[in-house]
Amino acid sequence: MNKLAISASSLLLSLMALSTTSCNGTSSTEAAADANTPTAAADSDSSPSINIRYIDSDSLMTHYNLAKDFQEASMRAVSKIEGARQSKTTEIQKFAAAIEQKGRSNGYLTEASYNADMQKLQKMQSDAENYLANLSRNTENELAQQQLQLNDSIENYIKIYNASKGYDAILFKAAGVYFNPALDITSEIIEGLNARYNKVGDAK
Repeated sequence: MNKLAISASSLLLSLMALSTTSCNGTSSTEAAADANTPTAAADSDSSPSINIRYIDSDSLMTHYNLAKDFQEASMRAVSKIEGARQSKTTEIQKFAAAIEQKGRSNGYLTEASYNADMQKLQKMQSDAENYLANLSRNTENELAQQQLQLNDSIENYIKIYNASKGYDAILFKAAGVYFNPALDITSEIIEGLNARYNKVGDAK
């Protein structure tokens, strides 16, 4: 009888313990399962995506009318420098040849007259170097100003363009290794730039 009472009491205590566990929370197995629930994935799904577009700078420089005009101006400036260099070189070489020919034919009656021509030749060379240096420096400054104007024109238009588009970023293609071609807005930018540039030209 005592053994039965003890067994009954033990069973009652076990049932009470099981009931308490069920009421107060989940089992250790359930708790472990909850700990492995991928909440981070849910959080990442709710994070905002970045809306990006890109521009091909090579195509932009090829088809933007202002860039083409500056490229032509640059080629003319380089040709001008090269033409001036050839002209000065020819002039100096011609005078140097005349000195040599005059010396061979005993055209110099005095050493002073020969020295005078040699000094003139040296001055011609010095003047030519200074002229070409100034011409190159002025050309470089002019081309640098044109580049700044070109950059400002592109950047200002992109800001205007993006005001209605609302992209998070607009990059040059060279800034990345790969871009989905669907993100390419080069043609839109070129069209807008040329439309604005042509209007300025017409206003003049």
